[in-house]
Amino acid sequence: MNKLTRNDLMSLEHYAQSRDEFRKKVIEHKKHRQVMLGEHATLYFEDRLTIQYQVQEMLRIERIFEAEAIQEELDAYNPLIPDGGNLKATFMIEYEDASERQAALANLVGIEDKVWISAEGCDKVYPIADEDLERDTEDKTSAVHFLRFELPATMTTQIKNGAMIAMGIDHKNYQIELSAIPSSVRESLAADLA
Repeated sequence: MNKLTRNDLMSLEHYAQSRDEFRKKVIEHKKHRQVMLGEHATLYFEDRLTIQYQVQEMLRIERIFEAEAIQEELDAYNPLIPDGGNLKATFMIEYEDASERQAALANLVGIEDKVWISAEGCDKVYPIADEDLERDTEDKTSAVHFLRFELPATMTTQIKNGAMIAMGIDHKNYQIELSAIPSSVRESLAADLA
């Protein structure tokens, strides 16, 4: 999947005019790129469109229009776009109640390393987590992690050929296994693979 360049972005003025329509498109697209892993954990799979939206929103919020500052945003977000042999996701641990969330994050240290993906006939693949910076301590994990799943060629081929995708978490305090993700999500993720 190609990385974003300045030529792929709308000017602030053009984005202001197109934002509502673009947001609707991205929101619909994202519906087919998320997997709930139980009640409190969700994988939001990134691709070129989701990252373009993130960049456009950052430029809008920060009122960034200088070429160098735009490039800095692109350099920060482009690593989140899959490159054909992997899947990339934002992993969120979600608890509405702040005290419940704080207790859960203390009990889930290392959970980001225990999330997995598999396809029919393939072993589980665990992610490379938080390459940009360390997001947990000995006492607690973060509510947000960035994961990269490097898929072996056999799994990529299986997924491209229509194999079901399973996902789960093997953490001692949070265990779940989905034997098959929804077909619309499977198709969307298969499109990320070369």
